[in-house]
Amino acid sequence: MQNQTRKQITLYSDGSSLGNPGPGGYAGILEYKGKRKEYVGGEEHTTNNRMELRAVIEGLKLLKEPCKVEVISDSSYVVKAINEWLEGWRAKGFKKVKNVDLWEAYLEAAGPHKIHGTWIRGHDGHPENERCDDLARAEAERIQQSLK
Repeated sequence: MQNQTRKQITLYSDGSSLGNPGPGGYAGILEYKGKRKEYVGGEEHTTNNRMELRAVIEGLKLLKEPCKVEVISDSSYVVKAINEWLEGWRAKGFKKVKNVDLWEAYLEAAGPHKIHGTWIRGHDGHPENERCDDLARAEAERIQQSLK
């Protein structure tokens, strides 16, 4: 039998959109035993909530084995969905839920992991959250400029 001890990963995430909808960016930081990996991405036409969620999904996709993941986000939408709402949404077939495509992608990416969300206040001096915010906004601005 394999050792069932999972690595403890911290996933910091943030999303940004310039207009809601508008050009958007997401960013995250994966942290494990002092090692960090930053990632960014975005879309031309999206919403803030979609980018907040994409930041988590894309971080989970980077993990190469089942882990215990603490998602730290300033998005109460993402944190409450992960901790409280998601099972009920799934049981009801995602009726009247926005961003179903992304929640299904989240469930697929989250499958092998044990995940807990922790909400933090945005723009409150939390270094990793501020870094994710800066990266996500810069990506949204880069996309906005490319559309001009």
